[in-house]
Amino acid sequence: MATKTAKKTTKATATKKKTTRRRSKVKKNLVIVESPSKAKTIGRFLGRSYKVVASLGHVRDLPKSRMGVDIEHDYQPDYISIRGKGDVIKELRKDAKNAKAVYLASDPDREGEAIAWHVSNILKLDDDQKNRVTFNEITKDAVKNAFKEPRTINMDLVDAQQARRVLDRLVGYSISPILWKKVKKGLSAGRVQSVALNLIIQRENEIRNFKPEEYWTIDAEFKHGRDKFTAAFYGENDKKVKLSNNEDVQRILSKLDKKQDFAITKVTRKERRRQPQPPYTTSTMQQDANRRLNFRTRKTMMAAQMLYEGIDIKQGAPVGLITYMRTDSTRIASIAKHEASQFIHEQYGGEYAAVKPVKGKLPEGAQDAHEAIRPTSVHRTPAKMKPYLTNDQYKLYSLIWARFVASQMTPEVIDTMNVNLEQNGVDFRANGSKVKFPGFTKVYKRGDDKDNVLPELNEGDQVQMVSDDPAQHFTQPPARYTEAALIKTLESNGVGRPSTYAPTLDTIQRRYYVRLVSRHFEPTELGEIVNKIIEKQFPDIVNAQFTADVEGELDQVEEGKQNWIKVVDSFYQPFSKEVHNAEEQVAKIQMKDELAGIDCDICGAPMVVKMGRYGKFYACSRFPNCRNTKAIVKDTGVTCPVCKQGTVVERKSKKNRVFYGCSRYPDCDFVSWDRPIGRDCPKDGHFLVEKKVKGGKQVICPNGDYEEAVQK
Repeated sequence: MATKTAKKTTKATATKKKTTRRRSKVKKNLVIVESPSKAKTIGRFLGRSYKVVASLGHVRDLPKSRMGVDIEHDYQPDYISIRGKGDVIKELRKDAKNAKAVYLASDPDREGEAIAWHVSNILKLDDDQKNRVTFNEITKDAVKNAFKEPRTINMDLVDAQQARRVLDRLVGYSISPILWKKVKKGLSAGRVQSVALNLIIQRENEIRNFKPEEYWTIDAEFKHGRDKFTAAFYGENDKKVKLSNNEDVQRILSKLDKKQDFAITKVTRKERRRQPQPPYTTSTMQQDANRRLNFRTRKTMMAAQMLYEGIDIKQGAPVGLITYMRTDSTRIASIAKHEASQFIHEQYGGEYAAVKPVKGKLPEGAQDAHEAIRPTSVHRTPAKMKPYLTNDQYKLYSLIWARFVASQMTPEVIDTMNVNLEQNGVDFRANGSKVKFPGFTKVYKRGDDKDNVLPELNEGDQVQMVSDDPAQHFTQPPARYTEAALIKTLESNGVGRPSTYAPTLDTIQRRYYVRLVSRHFEPTELGEIVNKIIEKQFPDIVNAQFTADVEGELDQVEEGKQNWIKVVDSFYQPFSKEVHNAEEQVAKIQMKDELAGIDCDICGAPMVVKMGRYGKFYACSRFPNCRNTKAIVKDTGVTCPVCKQGTVVERKSKKNRVFYGCSRYPDCDFVSWDRPIGRDCPKDGHFLVEKKVKGGKQVICPNGDYEEAVQK
C-alpha cells in the first residue's frame, strides 16, 4: 500500500515538473513602461501572460558634451544611449528577444511617445507594428481596454517632442558658451526659462520704479436699535469722492453732525450665484497646491506622479488614484460625470447635483489631448484613502478629489444686501452677504466663505453713527511673483506647456538667477546680468509672444500640419546670426566679489562672498593660493540647549532647507529643523521650539504634548 502511494506521489511530482517546465517555455507578452511602480501596478492587472518591465525613463538622448544636432543635415539629432543605462538596455533586449510580442506603454503625451520611439529603436522593432498602448488612467478596466486597441507609434507626436528638444539644444548650447566666456562658468539659457526670468525682472523693475500715492479711508460704526454694523465712506451727493490727504478727510468730517442720524436712502437686495471652478489642469493644480498647501511645483508633480502610477490600497492590486497629471484640458469623461452625479445624490442630496456641470474655458493653444485631472473613482474618498497615502499624497489627493466633485455640483447661492446711508450730502455704504445655499462649497471651501450679515434695514430708516475711523494708506507696488502667479502668467501668455513649468522654475533657481524669499521670486545680481545680455542680444528669446508662437508651431507639428525641420530652420536661421553678433559684441563682465567683513583665519586675507552650487558661502580672497571656505550662518542668539556653550545658528541643507545647529559643530552635534527659542518646557524641561503652522507660528515641545497658542 505504501509502495503504491509512493509511486503515485512520484508520478504526480513528475507531472507537476513537466507542466512547470512547459509553462516556463511559453513566451509572454512584454510590456515596457517608464517606472517600476507603474510596472508593478499594470503587471497585476494584466496577469501571468504578460511581463511588465521599466525603462527607467528615457534610454537615449542627445550627448551632454556637445551640441549633438547636425545643423548642416536638416538638424538631425545624434542620439546616444544615456550613460548608466547600459544594463537596463541589455535587459530590455534580452526580454524582447524572448517575448511573444512587445508593447510600449509609456505616458500618453509627447514625451511618452518619444520614450516609446526610442525604446522601439534600440530594440529594432518594426515601425508598422501596432505595439503602442496608451491610457489616461491606471485602472484595471482602462488598462485592459487599451490593450485591446494598440496602435502604431504616432510620429507626429515624436516629431513635436524632437523639435522641442532640438530647439532647446540649439538655444542652450549656443547662448550658454557665450555666458560662460563673458560672465562665469556654469550658466545656461533656454527658451522658456529666459522668458520666466525676464518676467520676474520686469516685475522687479516695476517695483523699483513704483511711486506710492497717499489716500485715505473713513470706516464708521453705525447703530440700528441694538444692532451694530460697519459702513465705509463713498462720496458726496451720490458721487464717488477720492480722499487724497488728511485735509480732504477733515473737510468731510466737518460736514457731519454726530447728534444727527443718518438716513437709509437705498437698500438693494439681490441673490448672487457663484459657480464652481472646473476640475484641475496641470497648471491650475500647481497653482492651487502652491497657494493652499504651500507645495513647490516640483513637489506637487512628484506627488501627482505617484498618485497616477498606482497606490497599494490593499484590494488585490495597486491602483492609480488620479487620471494623467499632464493636461491642459478641463474635459471630463461621461462615465466619470455619471458616477460623480450618483455620488453627490447619495452623499449630499439631489439639490447639490448640477444638471449641466460647469465647463472650463481652455487656455489659448490648449491641445485638449487628455481629460482634466480627476480621481479615477469618486467613491475613493480622501478619508478612505488616507491610511494608504503619505501626508503629501493625501493633501494633494484631497484637493484633486474636492475640486472634481465640486465641479459637478450646483452653484453657491448668496443673499447680498447693499445699503446707502446719507447725512448732509455725505454718503456711506455698507455691503452685507449671507450664504443661502452652500452648493459646491459643501465640498470645496474657498478663502472668502465667511458671512457678513447686516441688520434688517429698510429705505427711510434712521441710524446713528457711533464712531468714525479715518485711516491713511499708500498705494502698494505690484507683488513679486509666487510660483503660482508665475505659472499663471506663463500659461496666459501661451509660454510653455504642462510638462515644462516645474523644470523651468527649478532651473532658474538652481542657476541662482532668482531666489525665493517668503515664497516670492526675487532676481539675483547674476540673474539680472544674464537677462540684460539675452534681452539685448537675443530679443526674441525673452519675447513672450515669440515664444508662444513657437509653441503654437510645435503644436501644429503634433497635429501633422507642419514639418518639424522647417519649424526648427525658420527659428535657427535668424537666431544663428544673433549668436555670431553676440560673440563679438558682448564685453566680458567682471563680477566683483562682495566683501564678507571678516578675515581668513588661516592667512589673514579678507574673506569674500562666493556663489556655489548650494548658495552663497565665504571664501578666502587669495584663492587658489588659500582654499579656506566657511558656511554663511545666521546667529539666533539662543544658547545651544545641548552643550550650553555655543549658540544656535541658522544653516541651510544641500536642498536649501533651513535648519538649526550649534555654532561649535562638530564638537557639538545638536541639530533641529525647528528654531529653539531659549525656553524650556514647563512639563518635562525639554527645550521649546518655534514651528511654522497654518496661520502663523506656534511654540511647542518636541518631546511631549505641550504647545502654546498660535502667534498670527
